[in-house]
Amino acid sequence: MGDFILVAVIGYLFGNIQASYILGKLIKKVDIRTLGQGNAGASNAVESLGVKFGMIVALIDILKALISILLVKELFHVGLDAAGSPLLYLNGYCVILGHVYPFYMNFKGGKGIAALMGMLFGLHPLIGVGGIAVMTTVTFLGDYISLGSMALSIYAVLITMFLRLGVFPIGISLAGMLLIFYLHVPNFRRIAKKKEVKVSSVLFKKKKL
Repeated sequence: MGDFILVAVIGYLFGNIQASYILGKLIKKVDIRTLGQGNAGASNAVESLGVKFGMIVALIDILKALISILLVKELFHVGLDAAGSPLLYLNGYCVILGHVYPFYMNFKGGKGIAALMGMLFGLHPLIGVGGIAVMTTVTFLGDYISLGSMALSIYAVLITMFLRLGVFPIGISLAGMLLIFYLHVPNFRRIAKKKEVKVSSVLFKKKKL
């Protein structure tokens, strides 16, 4: 039980490293949560502060989850198997919880997608590559980042089932997917009203003369 608590705390604290909020304050002199979608996620950073800024944020969010998983592997000498995966999955999804609900930001953070991607890479590089392929494909076919995000959360559940890692990893993956779906309800509503920002409009935004 002690190992599980420590792993959860490590993950949550790593998740609290809020790149979009911290860099937004330091570089752009703005609280990212007051812009666009109103959250501290990488996708909102892309839409509100530009592709380059958003990609830097996404990379940091990916790395914090990846490093957290690798740290747990090293500290507890566990791998992606039936014995070790519960600790890894708990740590990874606690990183996501820390990202979504950071204690020093009144528990108002991002949506955890980049952190989920980092977790998948931490579990195994090939799983991470598969996640990138799924998210990228769905994002560009659907022209909405939120659709790609949903696809990634579903992929995380399906790959966990495929690997047959046990009930706990599958259960926490399902819980993570439901959380991500819940966090994206506003995006679904904006898509239905045709008010959601499209990927193409961000990537090919025309500069004002």
